[in-house]
Amino acid sequence: AVLVVGGGIAGTQAALDLADSGYFVYLVEKSSAIGGVMAQLDKTFPTNDCSMCILSPKLVECGRHLNIEVITLAEVEEVKGDAGNFSVRIRQRPRYVDVTKCIACGRCAEKCPRKVVDEFNEGLNQRKAAYVKYPQAVPLKYAIDAENCIYFQKGKCKACQKFCPAEAVDFDQKEEVFELKVGAVILAPGFEEFNPEVYDTYGFARYPNVITSTQFERILSASGPYEGHLLRPSDKTAPKKIAWLQCVGSRDLHRAARGYCSGVCCMYAIKEAVIAKEHATEPLDTAIFFMDMRTYGKDFERYYNRARDEIGVRFIRCRIHTIEEDPETRDLVISYVNESGQLESEVFNLVVLSVGLEISEEMEDLAKRVGVELNFDGFAETSSFAPVATSRNGIFVCGAFNGPKDIPYSVMEASAAAAASEVTLAEVRGSLTKSKSYPEEAQVTGEEPRIGVFVCNCGINIGSVVRVPEVVEYAKSLPYVVYAGENLFTCSQDTQENMVKTIKEHRLNRVVVAACTPRTHEPLFQETLREAGLNRFLFEMANIRDQDSWVHSSEPEKATEKAKDLVRMAVAKAALLEPVEEIKVKLSQQALVVGGGVSGMVAALTLADQGYKTYLVEKTDRLGGQALRLKKTWKGEDVRQYLRDLIDRINAHEKIEVLLNSTVVDVEGFVGNFNSIVKSGDGERTINHGVAILATGAGSYKPDEYLYGKNERVFRWHELDDAIENDPELVRSAGCAVFIQCVGSREPQRPYCSKICCTAAVQKAIHLKELNPEMDVFVLYRDLRTYGRREELYTEARQKGIIFIRYSLDNKPVVEEGESKDGRKVLKVTVTDHVLQMPVTLEADFIHLATAIYPRDHEDLARFFKVTLNQDNFFLEAHMKLRPVDFATDGVFVCGLAHYPKPLEESIAQAQAAAARASIILQKEEMTVEPIVSVVDQEKCIGCGLCTTLCPFGAIRLVELPGKGYRAENISASCKGCGICAASCPEKAIDMVHFRDTQIMAAIDALGEDLNEPEFVETRDE
Repeated sequence: AVLVVGGGIAGTQAALDLADSGYFVYLVEKSSAIGGVMAQLDKTFPTNDCSMCILSPKLVECGRHLNIEVITLAEVEEVKGDAGNFSVRIRQRPRYVDVTKCIACGRCAEKCPRKVVDEFNEGLNQRKAAYVKYPQAVPLKYAIDAENCIYFQKGKCKACQKFCPAEAVDFDQKEEVFELKVGAVILAPGFEEFNPEVYDTYGFARYPNVITSTQFERILSASGPYEGHLLRPSDKTAPKKIAWLQCVGSRDLHRAARGYCSGVCCMYAIKEAVIAKEHATEPLDTAIFFMDMRTYGKDFERYYNRARDEIGVRFIRCRIHTIEEDPETRDLVISYVNESGQLESEVFNLVVLSVGLEISEEMEDLAKRVGVELNFDGFAETSSFAPVATSRNGIFVCGAFNGPKDIPYSVMEASAAAAASEVTLAEVRGSLTKSKSYPEEAQVTGEEPRIGVFVCNCGINIGSVVRVPEVVEYAKSLPYVVYAGENLFTCSQDTQENMVKTIKEHRLNRVVVAACTPRTHEPLFQETLREAGLNRFLFEMANIRDQDSWVHSSEPEKATEKAKDLVRMAVAKAALLEPVEEIKVKLSQQALVVGGGVSGMVAALTLADQGYKTYLVEKTDRLGGQALRLKKTWKGEDVRQYLRDLIDRINAHEKIEVLLNSTVVDVEGFVGNFNSIVKSGDGERTINHGVAILATGAGSYKPDEYLYGKNERVFRWHELDDAIENDPELVRSAGCAVFIQCVGSREPQRPYCSKICCTAAVQKAIHLKELNPEMDVFVLYRDLRTYGRREELYTEARQKGIIFIRYSLDNKPVVEEGESKDGRKVLKVTVTDHVLQMPVTLEADFIHLATAIYPRDHEDLARFFKVTLNQDNFFLEAHMKLRPVDFATDGVFVCGLAHYPKPLEESIAQAQAAAARASIILQKEEMTVEPIVSVVDQEKCIGCGLCTTLCPFGAIRLVELPGKGYRAENISASCKGCGICAASCPEKAIDMVHFRDTQIMAAIDALGEDLNEPEFVETRDE
């Protein structure tokens, strides 16, 4: 078993990966429900998904997973023993509600007379002493807040107990202390937000319209204190001007603030400004005051550019010192000096403080109790080479507990921690797990449809626009509908349980859910059908949120009518749905890893250490990739020694076969049974494997500007390191060195940040200063992006006298050959100083260019494995936050620079994550393949072969039938259900399971029932 501490997005992801890989998991959460900080957020970027839509399915899955035991209101007191054999003492506080009896009706909270500050809504409103943490909480069971309960304070009241219809309130519950035996521990307790009350100049807690970024998230949220309406706290009016102040509590050494960059604040501020404009009913002026805009992640720069250039968010480079309040209007006055040196003053209705991330004293105590070391900034100490391993063997860490990070990185690191635990416990995989059994599926074929319709309010995401009760009443009038009802949150745990009861009670044999998007929620509802004894494909979803309430928010009348149309269409299709049998295939428990850099080697080693045969394919004659050019990490660790040890372990491992000078030239098959043809110097061989991990790395741009390639003293990336190593006098005799950043990055051809360049440049600049303290070193940059704890390098560089000069894309530095006053040959660099507002010329002895990291040679692999590239040609993951290392093609995973530029420790963690996700498949002897596939009527087929030519997945072939010639045949396990074959067949001999022509036409015909436009009818008839 594995103990996971913390029920946020990282903890739940780690728990699910472990449970799905054959381990039993105890998930310990200190509060009354799992979900963490992400449950407080409104939407995510850049996909604009509702945060709870991403989180809720994971929480519900954790809550009902047979191999996960959720333990709430609990904390770890002590961990004894060693890796593989830990004894953990847990202290669990009483809930004072019997979870086996509570039906989450809310009667206790309704009758409770005591109101207290609602911590979940960041103090913007109040809750009762009898409460549930938030509407979609897991477990969705009420709790009694003993610190504020009248009974515990005065010995009387007990209104909650008196009125509880289930007799679930139990004031006799006591605190419990018990021990758990586990083989590994994962720490994912999250973080605390910085409390800006220590800054009296910002007026937080004194001025009601100065709020934190998390409070603003709750204001925007449909389940928040203002039901998603954009209002300011003082008078509940809609603000017309909102300011965001960056780096509050971060990049600061004053008044209990932190010196590091919190890494996420720039992006969440941009997201909040963009979404605020969407929420506003009138034009909204949004301004972000910042020092450096650190949009360094995948697609972050595009989001930033769109916010600035298309949506109209203003970005003002300035750090605000003081906020003044107008006592009459409660508006806020911000004075600042603009980039031209002029003093300006603006009045805003609302100010949002972008607060940083930090580790609380409570988390520091947890680290002491568990026995893991913390670093100078209070985060768990980890190595770049083992990014999820703590100082104590067998105890791992993920999420913000070991450093500031965003949601995709936290989810990825959670899978990495799961992988590290799996390696530790590989020998006992499956020894404690249970297999889930489902009731026998009801045989509905031939029965008259009995359809149930569940319409979701989605808080107010739908309910504030669409008149849900009216839609429900309309659904009751539709053919074959025997039940229709509305739910506040259809995806919540209690609603799922009620759906099972309703299906059984009304003998439903088809189900329609009118809610949000099937992209995130269809698997959740299908699982509920299975638990109710129905085939999961007897389900249809009507998207009345993304396709209705969100796009018609100002037209409630039309939105309601459209919701009725969507429900009518879904019901019409549902009436014709049929059970679909699962497709099971035998599985090859071997893996193929393409790319022999650090990412590929770590992925291969992580799988091999779990007992899986792994083939490691590298196109060059040696392992190591880009890391062969590295010397030190940003923390100063020896990369070369690490690389030697890693390669030795790879070559010595009995489960790893290394194929050098080899390339993949073709791939056939599907998840569980791929056949890849690998070409080597001695010919070709076919490798059968169940999964594949693509870790093909990236290259660096060679520019034709700044005299690169024309002057031997203009270097890029590791060329300067090599030059110094070969000629130490180069630095000792130099008087000036210049670093130029963003060469080829953040430009129209490559409009993304290469992420690692700023840290690498500052690190090299410091090294030069250490070699020659008298040398002048200049760094010319656009935004200095030493994110996270790398800010310490930036601070050190300034302390050593390194000069940073900012330039703009429209006014780039100019490099020319010339002579100094004393006759030396120099490189003259002219740049406009952002402080002096005038050009300055630097006489450099040499120049270093930080050039773009770019993808290369990905097209063939993308075609072979049927995976996607993004617009920058990096591999595109299935979902940035839900599945950050998975592809949409099952059984194929990505890690390292092939995914996006990243430093060494992130590449290693992502490689471990890819291995963890792959091991979920490899641990099975057979697997179920998605059965939504094409079917061929060979009586109609004429064997033209058009379908085989068009199929992008190679899932249709021509076979010779005795006496009939050639006919098409579907390879079900390879088919992805795209429908190209069915759409292109000239004889209409191909149909799609679950999307048959009759089902789709029924939905289309249902749409036309209430339409009177003759043009539409004629077009349809034609």
